Amino acid sequence: MPFPPVPNPPRPVRLIALMNQKGGVGKTTTTVNLAAAFARAGRSTLVIDLDPQAHASLHLGVDPGADRASIYDCLIDPAFDPISALVEVNPNLWVLPSTTDLAAAETELAGTPERERRLERVLAALAGRFEFVLIDCPPSLGLLTINALAAA
Repeated sequence: MPFPPVPNPPRPVRLIALMNQKGGVGKTTTTVNLAAAFARAGRSTLVIDLDPQAHASLHLGVDPGADRASIYDCLIDPAFDPISALVEVNPNLWVLPSTTDLAAAETELAGTPERERRLERVLAALAGRFEFVLIDCPPSLGLLTINALAAA
C-alpha cells in the first residue's frame, strides 16, 4: 500500500513520547497498544521505535535484524529520506523500525552540532502525513530520549 499522502490542509499531529528511565514499566506495550487502537479507529498512526532493543518493531511484526533502513539511518544521515524506512504493518499503522545499531548512535552523534534535534528533522520530512506519532523511548535519559522529548 502506498505511503499516506499529505492531506490538504495538513492534519494537526499528536506527538507522544513514552519514556521512563526504568525498564519493564510498560512503555513499549503502551506505545504499541495505543497505536493499534488509533489505527483501528481509522487514524493514520506512526510508531517510532527509538529503543535499540527494538521491541516495538518486534511487537509490530518487523524483524530488527533484517537488512532494511531504520531510525538509525534517519538519525545518523541528515540527507536520508525517512519515507524509505517506513513499514506499513496494518491499515493506518506504520512503524519507523529500530535496530540494535541504534545503540551506537549516541557515540556517533557525540560531537555533532544540534544532535538533540535530529529526530525533529526526521519528523519534519514526514510532516502532515500522520495524525498520531508515538515514540517508544529507551529506558535511559540519553541522547535518544532527549531527541524524543525535544521533538514532542
